[in-house]
Amino acid sequence: MTQDAPEIAPEISEQNPAGPFRRALRGWFAIALWKRILMALLLGTIAGLLWGEGAGQIKWIGDIFVRLIRMLVIPLVFLTIASGVAALGDPRRLGSIGAKTIAMYVFTTVLAVTVGLTAATLIQPGAGADFSNAVPRTVAPPKDTAQMFIDIVPMNPFQAMANGDTLAVIFFAVLVGAGVIAAGAAADPVRRLLVSGSEVMLRIVGIVMEAAPFGVFALIAVVVGANGPEVFVSILRLALCVVAGALVQTFIVHGGVVRLLAWLPLLPFYRGIADAIMVGFSTSSSAATLPVAIRVARHNLGISEPVTSTVLPLGATIGMDGAAMYVAMLTLFAAQAFGVQLSLADYLVIAATTTIVAMGVAPVPSGSLFVLAAVLAAIGITPEQTAIIVGFILPFDRILDMTRTVPNVTADLAIATAVARWEKEIDVAVYERDDRRS
Repeated sequence: MTQDAPEIAPEISEQNPAGPFRRALRGWFAIALWKRILMALLLGTIAGLLWGEGAGQIKWIGDIFVRLIRMLVIPLVFLTIASGVAALGDPRRLGSIGAKTIAMYVFTTVLAVTVGLTAATLIQPGAGADFSNAVPRTVAPPKDTAQMFIDIVPMNPFQAMANGDTLAVIFFAVLVGAGVIAAGAAADPVRRLLVSGSEVMLRIVGIVMEAAPFGVFALIAVVVGANGPEVFVSILRLALCVVAGALVQTFIVHGGVVRLLAWLPLLPFYRGIADAIMVGFSTSSSAATLPVAIRVARHNLGISEPVTSTVLPLGATIGMDGAAMYVAMLTLFAAQAFGVQLSLADYLVIAATTTIVAMGVAPVPSGSLFVLAAVLAAIGITPEQTAIIVGFILPFDRILDMTRTVPNVTADLAIATAVARWEKEIDVAVYERDDRRS
């Protein structure tokens, strides 16, 4: 019997319908995840164009995927930051990483504003804009800057977690990690618990990411089906501004950070972060992309836990290059549309104001529009005019938001790469390997 087994096994495999299914399943998982997501993007676009508004019937698939990702954000932020800070061993290293990280985010945000102003000045997206069909939408005034800083300190850390208040969770997690360092050997069980919890969360991210192609397919199909290609006719120049600016920021500015400041080749970087880029594009949310960004930073870029756990959660909150670029563009769009003449001093005011408010943009879809009023007010645009601009943009802002979320994601990962390189917290062999599957 034992000699016949090898001859019988293939026959059973051919007759058993589970055999071809298993082979198909193995073939599916053998494809790199970013290729599966890219395929889903293309197929979702085609499905949306052919299906039209009927694509809304599969919206629930995309919603479930986004909920799965969002479900992981707060516990992952807390565990990775607390374990990462505890792993530093020396509080001074946290200060070094934090100072470099914030300085880099300010630097790339200023460059993003410059890119946005330059693109809008050259392309003139607001010239001749027709607001006749725009329905004014009132935008709530942005939160007071002083209150934003006060809210970083949570009155109840568990309530902050329940409310998804990322900055407050980051603050509490840093304190927990610092407490573990201060407690020394007595806190070893807590340190091991945090590390184990962080690893478990990353494993869960890997499981959830296997659903990404299906979620991305649904998200893209719904957006394209609801808007259609004709939606860009009235905002063609603004869309061109956003696409051109996103390309410059993603490949020239952030590519420059990796190549010139981290002294690393570019191809492994963009290949390694493809999953995060595509999830960011499809969800339009930096916060929803955070679990994926942490995963690719560790597994594909070889960045150590202390850097990924501090730089990336902070970046998902304040690293809004795409938002800064877009708000600068919309400010010039409004000025051009309403015939407001801007001086050099006005440009400087726009640049300074946008840099500040962009760091307070909520990492959610269309978050940029909630801070637009503050910048427009700085150059004399009235609240009534702001409402018209928002009403004109909002119907097709989702697709523009998808585009400008990509620079947010690449900024976080480029800065994490640079900081890790400076701190000697990156495994260059892992970064440069070319056999990664996801």
